Amino acid sequence: MLKVLGSACILGGGILARYLQAAERRREMDTLSDLLWALRRMAEEIRMARTPLPLLLERLSQGCGETAGAFFREVSAAARRGENLGDAWRQAAETLPGTSALTELGDGLCGDEESVCKAISLVIYSLAQDLEERTRRQPEEAKRATALCLSGAALLVILLI
Repeated sequence: MLKVLGSACILGGGILARYLQAAERRREMDTLSDLLWALRRMAEEIRMARTPLPLLLERLSQGCGETAGAFFREVSAAARRGENLGDAWRQAAETLPGTSALTELGDGLCGDEESVCKAISLVIYSLAQDLEERTRRQPEEAKRATALCLSGAALLVILLI
């Protein structure tokens, strides 16, 4: 009876590990999608309304999900404190998925309207490709991760018995 209970706990742990991994993947995909939406809106606001960046970043934080919103709030607060916008952007971007292109945008935010919009467009293109690639690979990776978690749990159960 004790072995059956232990086996059930191990299998439950394997299922829980897979569930947590899937939730993390969904969070990353949602964050990338939110960032992509926000950067598109940011480029439009800069071109059309010429909104100052600290105010624009604060507005963007309200329309995004939790992770992306926190990123924009952090950068906006740093800009309002008078910190260098590029440095604040790079520092905040290090915590996000797909950060290589997003981190580089910190350098592009200092300049005239045209150079800022070009830098944002380049990052939008890069993030869109990253999101598309992750979406394409997602079903295969999900199958592989599920097989790995359940096989590992089953192996432990066999060793336990």
